[in-house]
Amino acid sequence: MQFTQSIRDLIVDLRREKREKFRRHVSVGDLLTDRWEIARDYGFGEGTSCYDNVLILGDVKVGKRCWIGPNVILDGTGGLTIGDHCDISAGVQIYTHVAVARCLSGGIASVEQAPVKIGSCVYLGPQCVIEKGVTIGDRVVIGAMSLVSRDIPSGSRAWGIPATLR
Repeated sequence: MQFTQSIRDLIVDLRREKREKFRRHVSVGDLLTDRWEIARDYGFGEGTSCYDNVLILGDVKVGKRCWIGPNVILDGTGGLTIGDHCDISAGVQIYTHVAVARCLSGGIASVEQAPVKIGSCVYLGPQCVIEKGVTIGDRVVIGAMSLVSRDIPSGSRAWGIPATLR
């Protein structure tokens, strides 16, 4: 009981410190961890940060000076590469596999996989979903809540469901 109370007191102190210093509230995991250390532990590029609650699966490569926001899914089971200077906003989901055929076949068909490649200087808006096999070029902006189901060329802006070039 005393140990539990000590932990609660620590969390209260850490939350107060974060609020006073940054005017921000984050999950307990993010109070206790360092975003840059998490990124280094996964071999991501210099200066990249990655929130504690990011789900990282399989082979994920991330370049330098990227920001990976909270509640992101980075599915690298089919291979995922992200370039330098990218912002992956809160809630973005990047998938390199899909299990629909396996489910519909009662487990006979295999899970489909295809790599996703995201260039450098790319902004993925909040809650975007990037489907397997997609390539996004350099200097691209994807609007919030977009479904990206096909390649997006360098220098483009795209948004919507499905995402279309604007």
